[in-house]
Amino acid sequence: MSSWETSFSNSTDSNSFREADLTSATNPAVVTFIHLLLAAGVTAHALVHKRDAGSAMAWIGLAWLAPILGSVLYLLLGINRVRRRAMSLRSNRLAVRVVEQARAGPRDDHLAPLACAGLSITQRPLESGNAITILRNGDEAYPRMIAAIEAARRSVALSSYIFRADVAGIKFIDALSGAMKRGLDVRVLIDGFGGGYFRSATYRRLRRAGVPVARFLHSPLPWRMPFLNLRTHKKVLGVDGRIAFTGGLNIGAENLTRRQPRRPVFDTHFLFEGPVVAQLIDVFADDWFFATGQQLAGDGWFPPMESAGDSVARAVTSGPDQDIEKIELMILEAIACARTSVKIMTPYFLPDERIITALALASLRGVEVDVVLPERSNHPAVDWATRVQIGPLLAAGCRVWTHPPPFDHSKLMTVDGLWCLIGSANWDIRSFRLNFELDLEVYHAGLVQQVNRRIVDRQETRITADALAKRSLPVLLRDSAARLMLPYL
Repeated sequence: MSSWETSFSNSTDSNSFREADLTSATNPAVVTFIHLLLAAGVTAHALVHKRDAGSAMAWIGLAWLAPILGSVLYLLLGINRVRRRAMSLRSNRLAVRVVEQARAGPRDDHLAPLACAGLSITQRPLESGNAITILRNGDEAYPRMIAAIEAARRSVALSSYIFRADVAGIKFIDALSGAMKRGLDVRVLIDGFGGGYFRSATYRRLRRAGVPVARFLHSPLPWRMPFLNLRTHKKVLGVDGRIAFTGGLNIGAENLTRRQPRRPVFDTHFLFEGPVVAQLIDVFADDWFFATGQQLAGDGWFPPMESAGDSVARAVTSGPDQDIEKIELMILEAIACARTSVKIMTPYFLPDERIITALALASLRGVEVDVVLPERSNHPAVDWATRVQIGPLLAAGCRVWTHPPPFDHSKLMTVDGLWCLIGSANWDIRSFRLNFELDLEVYHAGLVQQVNRRIVDRQETRITADALAKRSLPVLLRDSAARLMLPYL
């Protein structure tokens, strides 16, 4: 055989081998084996690590019924990698000094079990001596926040889920840049998803100004994509460790309602002065350390605190790390302690069956339960699913109200006119289990009355069981199908 024939024969054999190898790689038996192996692995992992039986069943079913794709989705979205990372980081974080003399004493009323449970749930004490001011929309809150930054002498900490570089955000960027130029310690944390995953003009502007800024759980790397589903939804501004702002307000022009934006957003924010501010700064420091590995400590961040008012308050955090479900547990305990009234205002209402049952039982034992929702939120699928969730509440005698546009993003809860829960958490599974959230529980009849009025003012149209029953079959099917997406809406 000539040399070229030998070469041709070898080449042909090599091509045949590659074709056979490709064929084997796509062979149905090989694909089936890979599918069975992955699905079995997902099943074992979900059985051991998923606390919620429904979630475990859903992931296992997806892994078996969607060959390979279901297992890949579980690897990307179903495994909580954040908790392991958080626990390893927090073990190295310095403890923050707290002010013993500001601690609130034990309660002697029917909310004493709630105060006791709060300590066990949060591992934070109730702090007395706080002054709290309600701020409505960006029109009231933004000028106070910017003025505080401009008057800062030592430190500024800002965390926001959304931080736009628009007519509202530019003023914050300029104030933060000015604080940096004055030599202050400035730290800014923007969520990696809500702040713009592919582009964040605010992040770029702050970086150019030399402001230390980080994007929470953000990475363009494919193997970090699971973090897309985990977001810091907190909104907190702390200045000199002495005053802090928090609530539901993001930073964007849509919150400047007096300018009549195209899609205005109403919201409620709060100014805190007093010892509880140290807890809010500590929450920010914890997130900053989680995102960057850098410690925040010293009197610039945690100065000695003095009494500023007569409110008793405590920070309550929740997230997919060691804080999982803590806000939901506080809500459940508050409902259990209620004797006369529970009032709730939230932009999204998709809680799990535990909260639905707790509210229904409260109503059945004679507690007045009012839930106030927007007539239309900015997420239609959430509105559809909500109509399914509220059915059991109406059957138990709870009252559900809607208010017309503009969309109200406030998250408020009161119990018996004595206690309120305010902050960033919506009443949905995403906020209770996936997002990093910050709420505060407050014991103060005067503030609670103000929050109650805010809720009652938005009680405009009452939803009835008859109205729900009159939905057409296509609408009912749409609403019920949307509910299946409940954990991720």
